[in-house]
Amino acid sequence: MIKVGVVGGTGYTGVELLRLLVQHPAVQLQAVTSRGEAGTRIADLFPNLRGHLNLTFTAPSLDHLSQCEVVFFATPNGTAMQMAPALLQAGVKVIDLAADFRLNDVAVWEQWYGIKHLCPELLAEAVYGLPEIHRTEIAKARLVACPGCYPTAVQLGFLPLLEAKLIDPQSLIADAKSGVSGAGRKASIPMLMGEAGESFKAYNVLGHRHWPEICQGLTAVTKTPVGLTFVPHLVPMIRGIHATLYATLLEPTVDLQSVFEQRYQQEPFVDILPAGAHPETRNVRGVNICQMAVHRPPSGKTVVVLAVIDNLVKGAAGQAVQNMNIMFSLPETTGLTAVAWLP
Repeated sequence: MIKVGVVGGTGYTGVELLRLLVQHPAVQLQAVTSRGEAGTRIADLFPNLRGHLNLTFTAPSLDHLSQCEVVFFATPNGTAMQMAPALLQAGVKVIDLAADFRLNDVAVWEQWYGIKHLCPELLAEAVYGLPEIHRTEIAKARLVACPGCYPTAVQLGFLPLLEAKLIDPQSLIADAKSGVSGAGRKASIPMLMGEAGESFKAYNVLGHRHWPEICQGLTAVTKTPVGLTFVPHLVPMIRGIHATLYATLLEPTVDLQSVFEQRYQQEPFVDILPAGAHPETRNVRGVNICQMAVHRPPSGKTVVVLAVIDNLVKGAAGQAVQNMNIMFSLPETTGLTAVAWLP
């Protein structure tokens, strides 16, 4: 059994991670931390875990966490970098669900996140945890940076087209919508039902923190900087991301359906729908799946990719568990074979 610790178990990604880990056949949860809820039984705060987890929240402690084999950080940005160096020195693997290690360039990171990075020397070592691209590196890693939710959907959607050099990398558009859980489990007036319900809006059009992360990942494929317009939106639902991706085709006669099916035929967590289909966020609710469809509108010069994920699973906790499975040489699907919730 893998001895696992979770730092930050009270947010939406934290409790989703606990939901997945308590069902994982190779995991033994050792510690779940929370400064604000230390001493509280986890099942008292999250009754869905009653009968599955008999632990109490504890304050973060390096002595306690260093007894684990892997520690997940389901914490706000800027937290994991405070403890990661000491845990790595103690021989503990680290999987960060936040953004502390996603960007390679410390200056770019500090520009977008507004704080000083405490261990920039680890940025070069951290492996970006998108298994569909970096599976080999993840298997050897001791520090994995899980992708953001928007970057997961957007990169997986553009990846086959960029790898095959079928689209203009300078004219990429990502029009993405997310449910309110993407903003985290905190008191926030814009996230109140009376504010977000029966409404729909774009936000951070002038610059979202996931933009440099997406550009970094796509540039690694093209080997030259990409031109990306990324516009996120908030929709009045709890879970889910729907990314509508647009690009200009360089080879209009290519069989786009075959390109996507062949690229992802060996990927257990990418589902390419039949030609003409339209994925829905409810199709992937609660599961670690990115479901996609590719379309060519009548003009023939534009390709449209539709990609949906559950932002808390494939966009966060599920992908983190997928990375853990790879790091510990387990079958990648271990603990992640649930069926999506309907309705």
